[in-house]
Amino acid sequence: MAELSRSSKYRATPNAPLDDGERNRLVERLNTAYEAGEVSADEYPALLDTVFGATTLGEVAGVVEVLPGAATHDVPAIVEVGQGRPGELAEPRQPSGAMVAKVLAGGVVALVLLLVIVLALIL
Repeated sequence: MAELSRSSKYRATPNAPLDDGERNRLVERLNTAYEAGEVSADEYPALLDTVFGATTLGEVAGVVEVLPGAATHDVPAIVEVGQGRPGELAEPRQPSGAMVAKVLAGGVVALVLLLVIVLALIL
């Protein structure tokens, strides 16, 4: 129920036409909010009338202010809920062949450098 920011399309372009797609999204959000108890039974019909009677974005700004915020992003794949319970560790993944080769190559390079240093100190 916070006031919309000036950058909101409902405030920034209040005279822009309200297309059917936007109207349908607002009706869906309004229905969801009503079902969740976030919009009262007294407010609901008036808000619907406002959405269906509006022709511009500015006319529905008051309705958008009443609605809870809409999700503007998807959940990143790395954060998606896994199969385990919260706090459980996931099964370890097997290292790829490329990773094993890089570690072995790094070990060989480190060993050669160590031998060069030891030989330089001895001679």
